[in-house]
Amino acid sequence: MQKHIAIFLGHPDSESFCGSLARIYARAAEKSGAWVRYTELGALRFDPVLHKGYKGFQPFEKDLKIAQRDISWADHLVFVYPLWWGSMPALMKGFIDRVFHPGFGFQFDDERTYFWHRLLAGRSARLIITMDGPPAIISLLYQSPGIQMLKGMTLEFCGISPVRVTQFGSVKRATRARRLLWKMEVEDLGLAQR
Repeated sequence: MQKHIAIFLGHPDSESFCGSLARIYARAAEKSGAWVRYTELGALRFDPVLHKGYKGFQPFEKDLKIAQRDISWADHLVFVYPLWWGSMPALMKGFIDRVFHPGFGFQFDDERTYFWHRLLAGRSARLIITMDGPPAIISLLYQSPGIQMLKGMTLEFCGISPVRVTQFGSVKRATRARRLLWKMEVEDLGLAQR
């Protein structure tokens, strides 16, 4: 059975190094026989601000409805983005806030309990993250809070598991040869559909 993979480029610039990694993953996954849907968040038209939080319903723009349809369709989700100020870019955070809404990603039993239903169970995910610092230093000094926010407090909270993380850094100081090795690693991930 062919795997369904939804890839989301979280960098606003599609010509960034993240953009090239996302396209490499997509081509490799298609080459290995997967069905792929590819989305560049920078090309979507939506309001990234939850104006009243989750206490009221904010209508979904067409692009967000399509994104939710792609997530529902997928067996495996891939998010490719840079680590900026310890977290994802604001555009991607707004996308997460709007798309993984109560009733789509999760649902509490009622307002008086802490029990919830993980509405996206049965899917796996891969985070491919670039950064200017070495990943080990970011992890040791800061415990990677931005990564944990997306991995544990969003995707796993919604039932997506396992969520695997691939980190590349320092991108700013990387040689052409190092970047080529990273691209080959991402290609291998795409071919393995992981």
